[in-house]
Amino acid sequence: MLATRFTKLVGCSVPIQQAGMGAVAPPELAAAVSEAGGLGMLGMSRPGGLTVQGLSSLLDRVTTLTSRPFGINFFVRKEDLPDVEPGCFELAARSARVVEFFYGWPDRPRVELVHQGGALVSWQVGSREEAIAAAESGCDLIVAQGVAAGGHIRGTVGLRALLDEVLAAIDLPVLAAGGIGTGRGLAAALTAGASGVRVGTRFVAAAEADAHPVYVDLLIAARAEDTVYTEAFSTSVPDAPHRCLRSCVAAADAFEGDVVGETPHLDGTRVSVRRFDCLAVNRATTGLVEAMPLWAGESVGAVKRVQPAAEILRELVEEAEPLLQSWATLHPELQAALV
Repeated sequence: MLATRFTKLVGCSVPIQQAGMGAVAPPELAAAVSEAGGLGMLGMSRPGGLTVQGLSSLLDRVTTLTSRPFGINFFVRKEDLPDVEPGCFELAARSARVVEFFYGWPDRPRVELVHQGGALVSWQVGSREEAIAAAESGCDLIVAQGVAAGGHIRGTVGLRALLDEVLAAIDLPVLAAGGIGTGRGLAAALTAGASGVRVGTRFVAAAEADAHPVYVDLLIAARAEDTVYTEAFSTSVPDAPHRCLRSCVAAADAFEGDVVGETPHLDGTRVSVRRFDCLAVNRATTGLVEAMPLWAGESVGAVKRVQPAAEILRELVEEAEPLLQSWATLHPELQAALV
């Protein structure tokens, strides 16, 4: 019932991709998701940028923990490319099953570079036009991200409307992203024609994630209405809308001063976190964490407690399967949509 074009293409058994989530998504989380049957993702949006040496150390860790397919997520805009050392994309392509890009407009040279290394290319998009550009650039799969997503958001419309437009425009496996944190959401996306879903906020509270405990506690206490679509945290990444907890924007507004804390680079050095900086708050971050960007999608109400990643996937699947079975019984002529 849960076999889809995405699972067959990637080689996983569950049509769930973990979102990149920057420094909150360490090798331990990616490996745990992949071991449980999903597609785990290493998050490469990290303070201080990314070097070949830093990426290599992350890859060494994830490949000692799993031999199953995993992916690598790069947050790239044209002006951000100096933060990614030459050679990183090639190394990622030689090591991961999927290399994913987000926030830059799809471009064929980058896709071809990854293909030459032997990996599949995914592009996360926010519009029908961007999805068409990704398909024309040679991408192998698409992530359609609705405005309910946590973290940075590319599009401006709800997931269902975006999914309908994208599925009608391209013939590639499409993952649905934005506001999905339950098995009901997984089932709804699959019956709407998606080949899988992308889940982020639930995995921030995974036991294997590297989220700060203050961040996790605030997620557990929050509901959908406690998130806000904003550009508040834009000093280091301007003109990039995002969704986070409403409380962290209020705390940053109320903070007096320029520096709210410190966070580590991948090489272990520590740097100051300025008020309204854009970054991922991990366990080693110090200072007033409540006033830093606490990314959260509208699915945050599904975060009830800290759980192992495998348990999160199991809950999603166990809730989705009977719903999908009922749907297939009612619509036997449409069962092929799930494959």
